[in-house]
Amino acid sequence: MDALTLFLLFAVGGYLLKSSEQRQRIALLASHLGRHQIEKLMERLNEGYMRALGESDPDRQGQIWSMHEATEQQLAQQFQRFSDELSQADEAATRVNRNPLPHAHRWLPAFLAPGFDLREVMRVHARGIAQTLDSATATPDPRKKARTLLAELYLMQHSCHWYCRSRSVASARLLVRHQTTYEQLLDAVSPATRDAYLKVVQG
Repeated sequence: MDALTLFLLFAVGGYLLKSSEQRQRIALLASHLGRHQIEKLMERLNEGYMRALGESDPDRQGQIWSMHEATEQQLAQQFQRFSDELSQADEAATRVNRNPLPHAHRWLPAFLAPGFDLREVMRVHARGIAQTLDSATATPDPRKKARTLLAELYLMQHSCHWYCRSRSVASARLLVRHQTTYEQLLDAVSPATRDAYLKVVQG
């Protein structure tokens, strides 16, 4: 068997293993997210915030902000339940790899397959969402709340895409969908979220 044929066999095998791993991860995450309306609530908030920010009439703008307070609370509650449910999943299944090799955490020593636990990072996101809303109650500033909460939610989405695909894919989707970079997002979330998040993902 020549070197080219051997290389192609390894490449195809790696692709199939990676695809299988991604399907398993997407299925696991979907099985938990499917019990909630988190994505739909996120879309509703995003659209509502954009409307409020584009409204020139202060009274009308205030009405739009108020209209979405219930949605904010509902989202925070549902995400907390999602995080609690996900915490019951198997640790091996929720490992987020920084090594690009498929299933690296299962067959390589820990120092060669660095990563973090999705369950742990989702707990960070749940706290960040709840604390953003609590802070907004103490210091009402709807624009600041909207910016911070959207950053918290986008970072959570990035974590989900990182788990299912890779960090590079997650960052590319973030740039395409929200016109922001991963680094800008880290600057936009609350300091408490940023510190806790980096502690988890950087080990």
